Amino acid sequence: MDKRVAVTGLGVVSCIGNDVPTFWANLRKGVCGIDYINEFPTDGFKVKIAGKVRDFHPENYGMDAPFIRKQAMFTIYGMASAWQAMKDAGLVSGENIAPEELGTIVGSGVGGFDVIIPEVNKLYEDPTGQWISPLFIPTMIADMASGQIAIKFNAQNSCLNIQTACATSSHSLGEAYRSIRHGYATAMIAGGSEFACVPLGLAGFANCKALTTAPDPKHACLPFNKDRAGFVMADGSAVLVLEEWEHAVARGAHIYAEMVGYGSTCDAYHATAPRPDGSTQARCIKIALDQAGFDPEKDSVYINAHGTGTYYNDVAETRAIKIAMGEDAARRAHISSTKSMHGHMFGGTGAAEAVVTVLALQEGLIPPTINLDNPDPDCDLDYTPNAAKKADVNLGISNSFGFGGHNACIAFRKV
Repeated sequence: MDKRVAVTGLGVVSCIGNDVPTFWANLRKGVCGIDYINEFPTDGFKVKIAGKVRDFHPENYGMDAPFIRKQAMFTIYGMASAWQAMKDAGLVSGENIAPEELGTIVGSGVGGFDVIIPEVNKLYEDPTGQWISPLFIPTMIADMASGQIAIKFNAQNSCLNIQTACATSSHSLGEAYRSIRHGYATAMIAGGSEFACVPLGLAGFANCKALTTAPDPKHACLPFNKDRAGFVMADGSAVLVLEEWEHAVARGAHIYAEMVGYGSTCDAYHATAPRPDGSTQARCIKIALDQAGFDPEKDSVYINAHGTGTYYNDVAETRAIKIAMGEDAARRAHISSTKSMHGHMFGGTGAAEAVVTVLALQEGLIPPTINLDNPDPDCDLDYTPNAAKKADVNLGISNSFGFGGHNACIAFRKV
């Protein structure tokens, strides 16, 4: 028999807050964390803005100096979010859960960008490679956040890294959900982390015409706005603790929401552009909704949209929502793109938006899509423009669509 899955812990690191209360408070207020990049020179760059994590001190999240010194930043961000989530959940391996029942799926879309570049420079200076760090490989590879988190929390069940671009951490949560639902694990530490706002990453995404070149950082990320011109890069991470329902209840855990659905499809269309008619994205959404037992007559729905602020994504996602839910139900749904505030965290963004979805259900409050002052007529649903609003929603879904045609949708119910 399929098991129920509870959400018992949350953690986040972002440009609008390095803990869940700060992150959520800023979302409620419509605070934009996108700003000018001052961590490296941007003279000559087409793009000079990003959602950079600031005022972050890894020693505050259970990490010591030797660990911090030896890790890439995506691993450090991931560890910080996992530490928050596990502390929040009150889950301790070997005490209230057996180590072999606790697993880890924390993905990264890129991995250790920040450790690759210095080592490449060393190789150019000395082609013998003798000065390449022995830590280069075990810090650069994208599975290392998941691996280090498993070591930290003695999680001896599956330890996986999923790498599906912008859908990475939604897929991580979905596969963790399946692991618990089908009895392969009792709890999973799941999410994603990214540190891609470095010169190479900024230049690469800018040159493939994915990023907006808008000069004003506070009015640059414009999901569903007719004036949108590309997404805004951001760094950060988010992790959720998913737990088998009866296990969570038996130990008296606080349950934020129940995870009730997961859809995964592929556009099989283009490396960077979504399928324009929204059909494959719609099938992904419908799979999650069907698993959740969606009833268009009874359910009040919140959708955290992928909502990147790129023309093709926003239009295709609008079409997909209508196809998946039906036109009438889609028009009744409360939708927002919180990327308008925290930017696009790539491998970390799906999990961060899952945190948003869970809190929206728990508090009955829909965070806004800020900067929606000139709506695109082709994006004609309720995207919660500019200000948060109260709504008694009982079903929440979060969409993530990544380069390569990767689609993920995860669903949660209010408890």
